[in-house]
Amino acid sequence: MKSMIATTLLSLLMAGPLDAEDAPKAPLSAGAATSSITPDIGGDVVGGFLPFPCTHVHDDLYARCLVLDDGKTRLALVVCDLLGIHRSVSVEAKKRIEAQTGIPAANVMISATHTHSATSALGKYPRGYFSDIELDDYQQFLVRRIADGVRRAVNLLRPAEVAFGTVDIPEHVFCRRWFLKEGTMPPNPFGKIDKVKMNPGAGSPNLVEPAGPTDPTVSFLALREPGGRLISVFSAYSLHYVGGVGSGHISADYYGMYCEALKRLQEGGSADPPFVAMMANGTSGDINNINFRTPRPGKPPYEQMRYVAEDVASKVNGALAKATWQDKAVLGARYRELGISWRTIDGDLLEWANQTEAKTPPVEGKVDLPLAYAGRVQRLAKASPETKLPVQILRIGDACIGTTPCETFAETGLEFKKRSPLPKSFLVELAHGYYGYMPTPRHFELGGYETWPGTCNLEPQASVKVMDALLEMAEEVR
Repeated sequence: MKSMIATTLLSLLMAGPLDAEDAPKAPLSAGAATSSITPDIGGDVVGGFLPFPCTHVHDDLYARCLVLDDGKTRLALVVCDLLGIHRSVSVEAKKRIEAQTGIPAANVMISATHTHSATSALGKYPRGYFSDIELDDYQQFLVRRIADGVRRAVNLLRPAEVAFGTVDIPEHVFCRRWFLKEGTMPPNPFGKIDKVKMNPGAGSPNLVEPAGPTDPTVSFLALREPGGRLISVFSAYSLHYVGGVGSGHISADYYGMYCEALKRLQEGGSADPPFVAMMANGTSGDINNINFRTPRPGKPPYEQMRYVAEDVASKVNGALAKATWQDKAVLGARYRELGISWRTIDGDLLEWANQTEAKTPPVEGKVDLPLAYAGRVQRLAKASPETKLPVQILRIGDACIGTTPCETFAETGLEFKKRSPLPKSFLVELAHGYYGYMPTPRHFELGGYETWPGTCNLEPQASVKVMDALLEMAEEVR
């Protein structure tokens, strides 16, 4: 028996080390990397009604990438410092990722943070309502940089442990849609009176109550080397953006500042390979950082977003200290494109748009809301009947991430958390496309900026159909 053991050991030693593909795989591996997507100075900054040229880069924009592997399935999660991405950018990036890494396109999630201080990844302005477009130069650049970031994350795959956590941070999120005192609602651009108003004025004496809830929870997935330092933290918070940038500046807003702040809090965060923090946008279509009941005084550029970023990073870091780590997590993914209809434009509304445009000459550099919406209504009336509306589910152990390509209301995110068959679930908005706001049917009836045609571009039942599809897919991966 001893001679047989000796012979076996000798033969193993003579054979040399196992090839990487033959070596036993860890139950879970993770790798993370970043790719710069900062545009050239001079490109148009989007986020308002009229684009304007950027004159300075305050802080660089990134595609932040995380790849997970459970030995059978690989997932890639990408968060881009952009207002939004067109569906065609996501489609082309996923094709490139699959060709270069073998990760199936359906297993890749690409979302935008919704910073209002970035150039457009949505196509040329003014934009029509199309699910497929030809990519411009910056969009093609994004496709390459997103794919490069995922490829680099694959190169950095190593054994990992995973933890899921949450922390409530209610002090930074406020509903921005309000009921006002009777008789104080101003007319909307179409000459009608809504039941609620977006951004009614901080400290206004006409405030009655907010029209919906907030979601105060930061949900996060953390990956670390076994018993060692962090690889990445993927987090989501339902905060629209913070703003308050310098004139003409490019900035990742609080999302980028949060990532840097969380990195600074990690021991060895800048070691090789560096820790990568990620902050996706949760469901914040009706949420912002303004306390309308108790307005704050004005602040210098970047002060408020830095305060929010560092506070959120500190609290997430505190929750990480209490996390329970596992070395295994079953991975899964589902992806669908739904045939949801574009918003129907009736004859009366189209006639209003035509008359408004005919009698209102544009003034360069000036925003005329009725004129702006007249153009949007005319373009929306020409949209094809159905979209290719992308939705996705990623499963990571007991955690479930659902996505929408819209600015999604907080109550939709809360509903998904409540109804999902997986216990640790949350939504990420603005993934795989940008289709405008997606109010619930209740909010659709209330009116307000987020429901106007040209801001809300989908049928009134869109949120219901998206929720049904997400829950079906979540059940499939469960």
